[in-house]
Amino acid sequence: MAIAALITWILTALGGSYLLATWVSKGGHRQPSASRFPPGLVFGHFALAAIGLVVWIIYVVSDTDALAWTAFVILLPVALLGFTMLARWIPTYRARATAPAASPADLAPAERHFPLAIVGGHGLLAAITLVLVLLTALGVGGS
Repeated sequence: MAIAALITWILTALGGSYLLATWVSKGGHRQPSASRFPPGLVFGHFALAAIGLVVWIIYVVSDTDALAWTAFVILLPVALLGFTMLARWIPTYRARATAPAASPADLAPAERHFPLAIVGGHGLLAAITLVLVLLTALGVGGS
């Protein structure tokens, strides 16, 4: 189960990296008044998730129970920050669907460019990862 969690975590990280790259390339970090995502929220989510992934990789190599629990505890604020961003993104997504085609791109928040499939896939994989990490830490399905 630890390997399954690692795979889902890596896939989640790939989706998240795409979203981060989109947000940065569209100027999200430079337009705090237009973006619903404060840079600290975005980069904090990314940094904690990356730290947790490194801890999980070390756990997979060493099989130390304390590292599994550490990775799980790190994932909790990552999930909370992710839900916060999702809640802030939903109105932007809805506004995109109703916005006129000629709206100026400079006024649009960077997160308006997030594809629904990537956001949904990232969230689904994140939830699966969280459950798999918890089950692994609890020793369910272990060797």
